[in-house]
Amino acid sequence: MERYPEIGDHGLIGDLQTAALVSGDGTVDWFCCPRFDSPSVFASLLDADRGGYCRVAPVDGHVVSRQLYLPETAMLITRFMTEGGVGEVVDFMPVAGTVPTDRHRLVRMVRTVRGTMRFTFEVRPRFDYGRAPHKLEMFDEGAVFAGDGMELTVSPVGSGHRALDVHRDGDDLLVELTLDEGESAGVLLESMGGRPHRVPLAELEHLAQDTARYWRDWVNASTYRGRWREMVTRSAIALKLMTYAPTGAPVASPTAGLPEQVGGERNWDYRYTWIRDGSFSIHALLGLGYTEEAAAFGRWLRDRTMESAGSSSGPLKIMYRVDGSSDLTEETLEHLEGWRGSRPVRIGNDAADQLQLDIYGEALDAMYSAERGGIGIAHQAWLGLTDVIDWLCDHWDQPDEGVWETRGGRQDFTYGRFQCWVALDRALRLAAEHGRPADVARWTIERDNVYRQIMSRGWNAEKGTFTQHYGSDVVDAALLLMPLTGFVTPNDPLWESTLAAIERELVSDSLVYRYNPSASPDGLRGDEGTFSICTFWYVDALARAGRLTEAQLVFQKMQTYANPLGLFSEEIGLTGEQLGNFPQAFSHLSLINAAVSLDRRLEERARRCG
Repeated sequence: MERYPEIGDHGLIGDLQTAALVSGDGTVDWFCCPRFDSPSVFASLLDADRGGYCRVAPVDGHVVSRQLYLPETAMLITRFMTEGGVGEVVDFMPVAGTVPTDRHRLVRMVRTVRGTMRFTFEVRPRFDYGRAPHKLEMFDEGAVFAGDGMELTVSPVGSGHRALDVHRDGDDLLVELTLDEGESAGVLLESMGGRPHRVPLAELEHLAQDTARYWRDWVNASTYRGRWREMVTRSAIALKLMTYAPTGAPVASPTAGLPEQVGGERNWDYRYTWIRDGSFSIHALLGLGYTEEAAAFGRWLRDRTMESAGSSSGPLKIMYRVDGSSDLTEETLEHLEGWRGSRPVRIGNDAADQLQLDIYGEALDAMYSAERGGIGIAHQAWLGLTDVIDWLCDHWDQPDEGVWETRGGRQDFTYGRFQCWVALDRALRLAAEHGRPADVARWTIERDNVYRQIMSRGWNAEKGTFTQHYGSDVVDAALLLMPLTGFVTPNDPLWESTLAAIERELVSDSLVYRYNPSASPDGLRGDEGTFSICTFWYVDALARAGRLTEAQLVFQKMQTYANPLGLFSEEIGLTGEQLGNFPQAFSHLSLINAAVSLDRRLEERARRCG
């Protein structure tokens, strides 16, 4: 067995407050508790020896494994095929609800569907990223791991007449069992669950039925009936799994430290809520008819705009914890070797204090879309929003760190500037369409000033393209959002020339790099893969430009890079491997937006031709 599975060789399960990754060989190798951003219980994905894991596997013979989801659910099935039979483990987490809790359940149900199979469960937690020791206490009904304020209760679930062989392995736990065709057993893992108890198999089956019903009801609430529905549905479930239900805040990814380049240093902690990612998610959720989820994040975003951060980065920080707090101090876990030696492993994120002006455009565009979707802005929220826009009028004309959170110093990034134009434009529309009080004259002047500046300084006439920042000749894929936000029209010659430059320099067989690090030093060593969100932006840009056949081909090519479960990480490597934190909300929300946009335009073409 490989010490480290491929990043993409995983499925995601969760209970809407935290989540776990399950590798293709049946190992839970990433699980933080009680929240996404809490310390880890299992983290062998970042250190095979020190991280801890929970594995279910057949004991004998050569094993071939495959994974799939129970249709229209977040319940993961890992199937094992051996010479003696076929078995499978069903992994899921019963939904925790909208009230924060320290008690979370992870259910691992195993069964033999053909022949006879011997299985072993290994439970080897390593609390606090492997930094905290633990003690194991055995009971007749199971065991309890305790350490550093965290407990993990393990309750083995027998299969009728068959007894489970439960024993210690040092301070870890082993459970062994043999199942004939049609027999089932399992293990219930509970954080802060107290003493283990006898759990009838029927209880786990009941939990499974309830969990499946929850997800199918949620999926059936979608209004999307267009093309690629299975891929869109899986992306929607992934987004839901990455959303913290008590506040409605989505995390960028449930993982930390997975590299953008194998062996490189671009290894970040993404278990937080970015203003940018969350704002984009509103468009995706509204596009599928999920107004309740869009409204929940809208309330979270409203609360942030009504706060006064009092920092040099402006009234909004670029990211927060899921509860809205902003203590994201970055530290390096020196004792962890990282996935396949990719160090350093970081937790926390010092980019939280960067100045990234684009977040105001993304937030205001999301609020505008939400209001047009029937999610209104209350009076106090509007007053807080006007304060934000007034601040932006005073501060838009300054260098920032940019959308890609570079660590090479501030620049006058074109993307940040045109998103300032978006913020002012959407604020003016929100004021005009509902007669809200606003300094309309000033906002209009500053909006127009931003526009004129971008056209005079963001355009490189010699190269024939808008550039990454003023005075450069570097092309940036973030500029693909220019026509998507209405800053330019898709048939504007300036944009057509920019799109051609992006295609020449950043597109590789439909996949899109965000920029060329060697041409635009970003303060970090090494290279990276293509960015999946940029590829989906490219699909949308092609569709809006009327190049529908090309857009459809790029979109369908991109689907071939998903893992077998339909999940995407942040980036795609040279040979098609998933890179970066996994799965990535950015990738899935942009897939949804591209699918909705492309499907609508294909339908319009069909009606015209029909």
